[in-house]
Amino acid sequence: MGLASCGRWLVKGSNVTTANRIVRGPLFIAGVFILAAIGTGSSSAQQVTQHAALQPDLQTLQDNAKPRSQVRKPRVATAVAATDPAAPAASPKPVKKPQLATAVAATDPATAETSAKPAKKPQSARGPYYVDFRARTAASYGHAFVWYGKTSEKKGDIAGLHPAGDEVPYVLGHLMWVPSETGASYGDLDPQDRTANYRVYLNEADAQKVFAYIKHLQATSPLWNAQTTNCTAFIGRIASFMGLKVPFHLQRPENYINELKAINGGRQTAQLAPDASFQ
Repeated sequence: MGLASCGRWLVKGSNVTTANRIVRGPLFIAGVFILAAIGTGSSSAQQVTQHAALQPDLQTLQDNAKPRSQVRKPRVATAVAATDPAAPAASPKPVKKPQLATAVAATDPATAETSAKPAKKPQSARGPYYVDFRARTAASYGHAFVWYGKTSEKKGDIAGLHPAGDEVPYVLGHLMWVPSETGASYGDLDPQDRTANYRVYLNEADAQKVFAYIKHLQATSPLWNAQTTNCTAFIGRIASFMGLKVPFHLQRPENYINELKAINGGRQTAQLAPDASFQ
Protein backbone atom coordinates (compact mmCIF):
# COMPACT_ATOMS: atom_id res chain seq x y z
CA MET A 1 0.00 0.00 0.00
CA GLY A 2 2.72 2.19 0.93
CA LEU A 3 4.80 1.10 -1.96
CA ALA A 4 1.98 1.38 -4.27
CA SER A 5 1.31 4.73 -2.99
CA CYS A 6 4.89 5.47 -3.22
CA GLY A 7 5.09 3.94 -6.69
CA ARG A 8 2.04 5.79 -7.91
CA TRP A 9 3.50 9.00 -6.70
CA LEU A 10 6.58 8.27 -8.57
CA VAL A 11 4.58 7.47 -11.63
CA LYS A 12 2.70 10.66 -11.26
CA GLY A 13 5.88 12.51 -10.62
CA SER A 14 7.42 10.90 -13.64
CA ASN A 15 4.51 11.87 -15.79
CA VAL A 16 4.64 15.44 -14.52
CA THR A 17 8.34 15.69 -15.36
CA THR A 18 7.75 14.29 -18.79
CA ALA A 19 4.88 16.63 -19.34
CA ASN A 20 6.99 19.53 -18.20
CA ARG A 21 9.69 18.51 -20.60
CA ILE A 22 7.17 18.20 -23.40
CA VAL A 23 5.80 21.65 -22.61
CA ARG A 24 9.24 23.19 -22.12
CA GLY A 25 10.63 21.76 -25.35
CA PRO A 26 8.79 23.98 -27.79
CA LEU A 27 9.11 27.02 -25.53
CA PHE A 28 12.82 26.54 -25.23
CA ILE A 29 13.25 26.19 -28.90
CA ALA A 30 11.17 29.31 -29.51
CA GLY A 31 13.23 31.19 -26.95
CA VAL A 32 16.44 30.15 -28.65
CA PHE A 33 15.16 31.38 -31.97
CA ILE A 34 14.06 34.65 -30.43
CA LEU A 35 17.46 35.17 -28.83
CA ALA A 36 19.15 34.31 -32.10
CA ALA A 37 16.92 36.75 -33.94
CA ILE A 38 17.62 39.45 -31.37
CA GLY A 39 21.34 38.84 -31.60
CA THR A 40 21.22 38.84 -35.38
CA GLY A 41 19.15 42.06 -35.42
CA SER A 42 21.47 43.85 -33.07
CA SER A 43 24.41 42.72 -35.15
CA SER A 44 22.71 43.95 -38.30
CA ALA A 45 21.92 47.26 -36.60
CA GLN A 46 25.53 47.60 -35.55
CA GLN A 47 26.65 46.83 -39.09
CA VAL A 48 24.25 49.43 -40.48
CA THR A 49 25.51 52.01 -37.96
CA GLN A 50 29.12 51.22 -38.76
CA HIS A 51 28.41 51.37 -42.49
CA ALA A 52 26.75 54.76 -42.10
CA ALA A 53 29.70 56.01 -40.07
CA LEU A 54 32.18 54.83 -42.70
CA GLN A 55 30.19 56.29 -45.60
CA PRO A 56 31.86 59.82 -45.47
CA ASP A 57 35.31 58.25 -45.34
CA LEU A 58 34.50 56.10 -48.37
CA GLN A 59 33.16 59.17 -50.21
CA THR A 60 36.36 61.12 -49.37
CA LEU A 61 38.52 58.28 -50.65
CA GLN A 62 36.50 58.13 -53.86
CA ASP A 63 36.81 61.92 -54.35
CA ASN A 64 40.57 61.82 -53.80
CA ALA A 65 40.87 58.97 -56.24
CA LYS A 66 39.28 61.10 -59.01
CA PRO A 67 41.77 62.93 -61.36
CA ARG A 68 42.44 66.61 -60.71
CA SER A 69 41.42 67.59 -64.22
CA GLN A 70 37.90 66.34 -63.70
CA VAL A 71 35.43 69.15 -64.29
CA ARG A 72 33.50 70.11 -61.23
CA LYS A 73 29.78 70.12 -61.39
CA PRO A 74 28.33 73.58 -61.70
CA ARG A 75 26.59 75.07 -58.76
CA VAL A 76 22.87 75.46 -58.62
CA ALA A 77 22.88 79.11 -59.75
CA THR A 78 25.20 78.34 -62.68
CA ALA A 79 23.21 75.28 -63.67
CA VAL A 80 19.98 77.22 -63.60
CA ALA A 81 21.49 80.04 -65.67
CA ALA A 82 22.81 77.54 -68.21
CA THR A 83 19.48 75.76 -68.58
CA ASP A 84 17.36 78.92 -68.53
CA PRO A 85 17.35 80.52 -72.03
CA ALA A 86 15.92 83.75 -70.58
CA ALA A 87 18.94 84.22 -68.29
CA PRO A 88 21.77 86.39 -69.76
CA ALA A 89 24.96 84.67 -70.82
CA ALA A 90 27.11 86.90 -68.62
CA SER A 91 26.32 89.91 -66.52
CA PRO A 92 27.92 92.86 -68.39
CA LYS A 93 30.11 95.27 -66.47
CA PRO A 94 28.54 98.69 -65.89
CA VAL A 95 29.82 101.28 -68.35
CA LYS A 96 31.30 104.37 -66.72
CA LYS A 97 29.67 107.60 -67.71
CA PRO A 98 32.09 110.06 -69.33
CA GLN A 99 32.80 113.19 -67.42
CA LEU A 100 31.19 116.42 -68.47
CA ALA A 101 34.38 117.97 -69.88
CA THR A 102 35.13 114.83 -71.93
CA ALA A 103 31.59 114.61 -73.24
CA VAL A 104 31.57 118.26 -74.29
CA ALA A 105 34.96 117.91 -75.98
CA ALA A 106 33.75 114.84 -77.86
CA THR A 107 30.59 116.51 -79.14
CA ASP A 108 32.11 119.93 -79.88
CA PRO A 109 34.65 119.76 -82.78
CA ALA A 110 36.05 123.20 -82.03
CA THR A 111 36.66 122.29 -78.41
CA ALA A 112 38.28 118.98 -79.35
CA GLU A 113 40.73 120.64 -81.76
CA THR A 114 41.60 123.32 -79.23
CA SER A 115 42.27 120.81 -76.45
CA ALA A 116 44.30 118.56 -78.75
CA LYS A 117 46.77 121.28 -79.74
CA PRO A 118 47.59 123.89 -77.09
CA ALA A 119 47.85 127.39 -78.42
CA LYS A 120 51.41 128.57 -78.88
CA LYS A 121 52.50 131.75 -77.21
CA PRO A 122 53.04 134.53 -79.72
CA GLN A 123 56.69 135.25 -80.19
CA SER A 124 58.01 138.77 -80.29
CA ALA A 125 58.46 139.87 -83.87
CA ARG A 126 62.12 140.61 -84.50
CA GLY A 127 63.05 143.06 -87.18
CA PRO A 128 65.53 142.23 -89.95
CA TYR A 129 68.06 144.78 -88.59
CA TYR A 130 69.84 145.14 -85.26
CA VAL A 131 72.05 147.35 -83.12
CA ASP A 132 74.25 145.43 -80.69
CA PHE A 133 75.66 147.43 -77.76
CA ARG A 134 78.93 145.82 -76.69
CA ALA A 135 81.74 146.15 -74.14
CA ARG A 136 85.22 144.62 -74.23
CA THR A 137 88.37 144.54 -72.16
CA ALA A 138 91.20 147.02 -72.71
CA ALA A 139 94.49 148.00 -71.14
CA SER A 140 92.66 150.30 -68.74
CA TYR A 141 88.95 150.02 -67.82
CA GLY A 142 87.59 148.81 -71.17
CA HIS A 143 85.80 150.14 -74.22
CA ALA A 144 82.14 150.43 -75.37
CA PHE A 145 80.92 150.50 -78.98
CA VAL A 146 78.03 149.39 -81.26
CA TRP A 147 77.94 146.60 -83.83
CA TYR A 148 75.04 147.07 -86.24
CA GLY A 149 73.78 145.67 -89.52
CA LYS A 150 71.30 143.23 -91.12
CA THR A 151 70.48 139.90 -89.48
CA SER A 152 70.75 137.96 -92.74
CA GLU A 153 74.32 139.14 -93.28
CA LYS A 154 77.40 138.20 -91.29
CA LYS A 155 79.15 141.46 -92.06
CA GLY A 156 78.33 144.48 -89.91
CA ASP A 157 79.63 147.94 -89.10
CA ILE A 158 81.32 149.20 -85.95
CA ALA A 159 81.01 152.65 -84.40
CA GLY A 160 82.68 153.79 -81.20
CA LEU A 161 84.42 156.86 -79.84
CA HIS A 162 88.05 156.49 -78.70
CA PRO A 163 91.20 158.68 -78.74
CA ALA A 164 93.20 158.75 -81.96
CA GLY A 165 96.77 157.51 -81.76
CA ASP A 166 98.59 155.50 -79.11
CA GLU A 167 98.95 155.88 -75.34
CA VAL A 168 99.84 159.56 -75.24
CA PRO A 169 96.43 160.86 -76.53
CA TYR A 170 94.71 158.48 -74.15
CA VAL A 171 96.61 159.84 -71.13
CA LEU A 172 96.12 163.44 -72.21
CA GLY A 173 92.43 162.77 -72.78
CA HIS A 174 91.94 162.49 -69.02
CA LEU A 175 93.03 166.13 -68.69
CA MET A 176 91.79 167.70 -71.92
CA TRP A 177 90.04 166.99 -75.22
CA VAL A 178 92.04 165.04 -77.75
CA PRO A 179 91.40 164.06 -81.36
CA SER A 180 89.19 161.01 -81.69
CA GLU A 181 88.34 158.15 -83.98
CA THR A 182 84.84 156.70 -84.37
CA GLY A 183 85.39 153.42 -86.21
CA ALA A 184 86.64 149.99 -85.21
CA SER A 185 89.51 149.64 -82.75
CA TYR A 186 91.86 146.80 -81.92
CA GLY A 187 90.10 143.88 -80.19
CA ASP A 188 86.49 144.93 -80.93
CA LEU A 189 85.61 141.66 -82.73
CA ASP A 190 87.51 139.22 -80.50
CA PRO A 191 84.91 137.03 -78.69
CA GLN A 192 87.29 136.28 -75.83
CA ASP A 193 87.60 140.01 -75.08
CA ARG A 194 83.85 140.67 -74.98
CA THR A 195 82.49 141.34 -71.48
CA ALA A 196 78.84 142.34 -72.16
CA ASN A 197 76.38 142.91 -74.98
CA TYR A 198 72.74 143.94 -75.49
CA ARG A 199 71.11 143.49 -78.92
CA VAL A 200 67.99 145.37 -80.05
CA TYR A 201 66.15 144.64 -83.32
CA LEU A 202 64.62 147.19 -85.71
CA ASN A 203 62.36 147.15 -88.73
CA GLU A 204 63.75 148.41 -92.02
CA ALA A 205 62.34 151.93 -91.83
CA ASP A 206 63.62 152.55 -88.30
CA ALA A 207 66.96 150.91 -89.05
CA GLN A 208 67.60 153.33 -91.91
CA LYS A 209 67.06 156.27 -89.54
CA VAL A 210 69.23 154.79 -86.76
CA PHE A 211 72.07 153.84 -89.09
CA ALA A 212 72.00 157.35 -90.56
CA TYR A 213 72.16 158.84 -87.07
CA ILE A 214 75.18 156.68 -86.19
CA LYS A 215 77.03 157.94 -89.22
CA HIS A 216 76.05 161.47 -88.28
CA LEU A 217 77.59 161.02 -84.81
CA GLN A 218 80.75 159.65 -86.33
CA ALA A 219 81.03 162.68 -88.53
CA THR A 220 80.31 165.21 -85.76
CA SER A 221 82.42 163.80 -82.89
CA PRO A 222 85.98 164.99 -83.50
CA LEU A 223 87.09 165.02 -79.87
CA TRP A 224 87.39 162.52 -77.02
CA ASN A 225 87.56 163.17 -73.27
CA ALA A 226 87.56 160.59 -70.49
CA GLN A 227 84.97 162.44 -68.35
CA THR A 228 82.58 164.00 -70.87
CA THR A 229 82.68 162.81 -74.48
CA ASN A 230 83.81 159.24 -73.88
CA CYS A 231 82.80 155.89 -75.37
CA THR A 232 79.82 155.24 -73.06
CA ALA A 233 78.38 158.71 -73.69
CA PHE A 234 78.71 158.08 -77.43
CA ILE A 235 76.69 154.84 -77.49
CA GLY A 236 74.25 156.34 -74.98
CA ARG A 237 73.27 158.98 -77.54
CA ILE A 238 72.50 156.16 -80.03
CA ALA A 239 70.38 154.29 -77.49
CA SER A 240 68.49 157.46 -76.59
CA PHE A 241 67.71 158.11 -80.28
CA MET A 242 66.27 154.58 -80.52
CA GLY A 243 63.86 155.34 -77.67
CA LEU A 244 65.72 153.41 -74.94
CA LYS A 245 66.36 154.57 -71.40
CA VAL A 246 69.98 155.50 -70.79
CA PRO A 247 72.04 155.17 -67.55
CA PHE A 248 74.68 157.61 -66.34
CA HIS A 249 77.75 157.38 -68.56
CA LEU A 250 80.58 157.68 -65.98
CA GLN A 251 81.01 153.95 -65.23
CA ARG A 252 82.91 151.03 -66.64
CA PRO A 253 81.74 149.95 -70.14
CA GLU A 254 80.76 146.47 -68.92
CA ASN A 255 78.60 147.87 -66.13
CA TYR A 256 77.11 150.45 -68.49
CA ILE A 257 75.92 147.79 -71.00
CA ASN A 258 74.44 145.59 -68.28
CA GLU A 259 72.59 148.52 -66.72
CA LEU A 260 71.35 149.66 -70.15
CA LYS A 261 69.77 146.23 -70.63
CA ALA A 262 68.37 146.13 -67.11
CA ILE A 263 66.63 149.52 -67.07
CA ASN A 264 64.97 148.68 -70.40
CA GLY A 265 63.67 145.34 -69.09
CA GLY A 266 65.77 143.38 -71.55
CA ARG A 267 63.49 144.37 -74.43
CA GLN A 268 64.70 143.06 -77.78
CA THR A 269 62.86 145.41 -80.12
CA ALA A 270 62.76 149.17 -80.56
CA GLN A 271 60.39 151.35 -82.54
CA LEU A 272 61.09 154.98 -83.28
CA ALA A 273 58.55 157.75 -83.09
CA PRO A 274 57.10 158.73 -86.48
CA ASP A 275 58.73 162.16 -86.25
CA ALA A 276 62.14 160.92 -85.06
CA SER A 277 64.86 162.97 -86.71
CA PHE A 278 68.38 164.21 -85.91
CA GLN A 279 68.49 167.13 -88.32
